[in-house]
Amino acid sequence: MSISSTTSSINQVTKEIAGLEKALAKETSTEAAKTKRINDITKSITKNTSMATVQSRQRQIQNLQNDIARATSKKADISKKLAQKKDKLNQLQQKLQKEQAEESKKQQREQVRIHDHYEKKINELTSQLEEAQMMSRAQVQSSLNTPGSSELQYDVFISHASEDKESFVRELADTLINDYAMKVWYDEFSIKWGDSLRRSIDKGLSASRFGIVVISRNFIDKGWTNYELDGLIQKEMDAGKTILPIWHDITKDEVRAFSPSLAGRMALNTAMQTIQEIAEALQEILAS
Repeated sequence: MSISSTTSSINQVTKEIAGLEKALAKETSTEAAKTKRINDITKSITKNTSMATVQSRQRQIQNLQNDIARATSKKADISKKLAQKKDKLNQLQQKLQKEQAEESKKQQREQVRIHDHYEKKINELTSQLEEAQMMSRAQVQSSLNTPGSSELQYDVFISHASEDKESFVRELADTLINDYAMKVWYDEFSIKWGDSLRRSIDKGLSASRFGIVVISRNFIDKGWTNYELDGLIQKEMDAGKTILPIWHDITKDEVRAFSPSLAGRMALNTAMQTIQEIAEALQEILAS
């Protein structure tokens, strides 16, 4: 039986107990009233009362005594049922306590499982990041030092997960380009059919003044986004402030679990700022 079923049974038995207690009180009241009536009739019989009246009143007393006997019998039956219901209620309450304790243990086990899974995921991401850093540092540094590698200078490189295009990134890129006349490296606009993804990204990273990093749950799970982030981190180490983080549908705890250094940076948040406000903030940075 589940907690909800046991709770429902407890409520039902509690109502039944209340009904029985009400019935017991009613029979007790009836018994008291009949007893008082007998006393009143008895007091009314004197030595001057006629024999016919005495006999009539004796019959009344007998009827009242029969009523009292029935009330007493009903009280005994109700008391028995009441005791059974209270015993059942006690059993159900004990059962509920056990079920609640088991449910609490189950929830604790589930929390431990989720925590272990999350820790495993973090370790996997950390391992992937470390592997990617060894490759990306050499690649990005080579791109930065190659003469003529930055044929087109971009104001900003947008690093994001493809799953976030529809909900935010595509509109952001369109706004920056069309409403604010910024030069934006955005994969849908900057990578052509047949281009090498890695080389295009490396070129975009090296040719961009800043890198917007749209950090989301999807971003954390992607290999390419981690590759791009490594490149931006390397560039920032060489050229100063480069990374401009935007949090999208993600909590600070999740960002901290992914990257404590990113969590410590001042970031914009799509839950708090509009695309226009984000674009204006970027415009101020570019103008400084």
